[in-house]
Amino acid sequence: MTSAAPAKTQYEAVIGLETHCQLSTETKIFSPSSTAFGADPNTHIDPIVLGMPGVLPVLNQKVLEYAVKAGLALNCQIAPYSKFDRKQYFYPDLPKNYQISQFDLPIAEHGWLEIELVDPKTKDVSRKRIGITRLHMEEDAGKLVHAGSDRLSGSAYSLVDFNRAGVPLVEIVSEPDLRTGQEAAEYAQELRRIMRYLGVSDGNMQEGSLRCDVNISVRPVGTEKFGTKVEIKNMNSFSAIQKAIEYEIDRQVAAIEAGEAIYQETRLWEEGSQRTISMRSKEGSSDYRYFPEPDLPPIEVAPEQLTGWQAELPELPAEKRSRYETDLGLSAYDARVLTDERIVAEYFETVVESGADAKLAANWITQDIAAYLNAEKLSINEIALKPEMLAEMILMITEGTISTKIAKDILLDLLTEGGSPKAIVESRGLSQISDPKQIEAIIDEVLAAHPEELEKYRAGKKKLQGFFVGQVMKRTSGRVDPKLTNQLLIKKLNG
Repeated sequence: MTSAAPAKTQYEAVIGLETHCQLSTETKIFSPSSTAFGADPNTHIDPIVLGMPGVLPVLNQKVLEYAVKAGLALNCQIAPYSKFDRKQYFYPDLPKNYQISQFDLPIAEHGWLEIELVDPKTKDVSRKRIGITRLHMEEDAGKLVHAGSDRLSGSAYSLVDFNRAGVPLVEIVSEPDLRTGQEAAEYAQELRRIMRYLGVSDGNMQEGSLRCDVNISVRPVGTEKFGTKVEIKNMNSFSAIQKAIEYEIDRQVAAIEAGEAIYQETRLWEEGSQRTISMRSKEGSSDYRYFPEPDLPPIEVAPEQLTGWQAELPELPAEKRSRYETDLGLSAYDARVLTDERIVAEYFETVVESGADAKLAANWITQDIAAYLNAEKLSINEIALKPEMLAEMILMITEGTISTKIAKDILLDLLTEGGSPKAIVESRGLSQISDPKQIEAIIDEVLAAHPEELEKYRAGKKKLQGFFVGQVMKRTSGRVDPKLTNQLLIKKLNG
C-alpha cells in the first residue's frame, strides 16, 4: 500500500492496547485441570471447563494473588470489593457459550506504567507515562485449528482444542495515550517485563501467553474528538504490533483523504502480506449481555492481605534502571539492556557485589557474553561462567594481572567449562608482564630485529608505531601491559 506521506503529517493516531496475559498457575482459574502448554488436544479438560450440568466453579486463590500483584506493579488501585460476570457470546471454542470475566467491578483500575523510547541512532532515551484503565481476571477460551489454512476463510474444516479453555488470564486495558507503533511496541514489551519480573506470567507470545489487541483511530492534529476506532488482532511479536499500527495509520489516513468512511470493525494482521484485512464488524459491550456470575461469590481483598502481597513485590524494571543510572553511574542504554531480563539483572548485580567495576561488568555482559548467548541460543543461567568468576576476571584486568586481550582469549573456556580465571591464567602462564625492565628488554629485541622500519619511523613515518606495538604483543602472546608498553616504546623510538 502506498502511504499518503504529505497528508499523514496532518493527522495523529490515537492508540490503546488490550493485553491478555496468561497467569503462570499450575491449574486453571476455576478447575483443577493442568495449564501446561503443548499437551495432546483435549486432554487438559474436565466437567467444569466444559460447563457440564450441575458443576460449580471455584476460584483459584493463586489467580487472585497474581492479579493483585500485577495491579500493584502497574500502580493501580486495588478494589476492596469486586465480582465476576458472565460475558455471553457464541463461538465454537467457547464450550459454555459464555465466558466468566469481570465487567463493571474489576479487581484493579486507574494505574500507569512508564515506557522508554530509544533513538536508534543516538541511543538517547526519552520517557512517557501511559495510563492503565483497568486490569481484570477472566478465563481463556479454547483454540480453533483450521485445516489447510491459518484462518477460517480458506480452510477445509476446523477442529477445536479445549486445553486452553479455563486457563487464567488478566486483561490489561491501556488508556488511549499511545501515538505511534514504536510507543505501542515498547508499551507491550515493558508490560511483559513487569509480568516476568513478578513471576506471574512467562509472557511467551509464540505460545499465546501474551496476546495484544490494538485499538486505533486517526484524527486531524489539534482536534480532541476521536476518530472511528478499528481493532487489530493476530499479532504474535512486538515488531508485528509496530508494523500493523504503521500500516493501519497509513490505510486510515489514505481513506480519509480519498473521502472514504472508516468503519468500526475488527481487522486481522496478515504477516505474509504485511497488511491488515477486515474480519468482522466490532461488537459493543451491550452485545455481550453481561450479568453477575451467579455461581461465584464476590471477591473481597482484606487490607492485611493487600499489605502482604505488596511486601512480596520484587524491584521492578523501571526501579532497577533508575538505580543503575543513579547509584552505579551506568548510561540509560546500558541500564535498559541489563534489566530487560530479570536473570541478567541478577547476574550483573552479583558480579558487582563480588567487587567488579559496574561499567566493566556491564560491558562484558552486554557485549562479549551477550554475543555468545545469542550465537548459542542460551540464557545467562545456562552458561558455566558464574558471576563471581566473571568478577574475579574483571578484577584481574583492573589490577593489571592480565590484559583485556588475555581475558577475551580465556572467556570461551570459562563460558563452556567454568572454573577460576586466576587458576587458568596461572596454569597457562598468561599473567601480564608489567615489569618495566622486562618490557624494555623485549622492545630492544624488536627494534634490533627491524632496523629498516625503525629508520623509516625516525624519518617521519609515525604510523609504524602500531607495527612495533604489534611485534611486542606477538613476542609476548599479548601478555604485556599495553599502556606501559606504549609509553616505553615511544621513548625508545624517539631515541
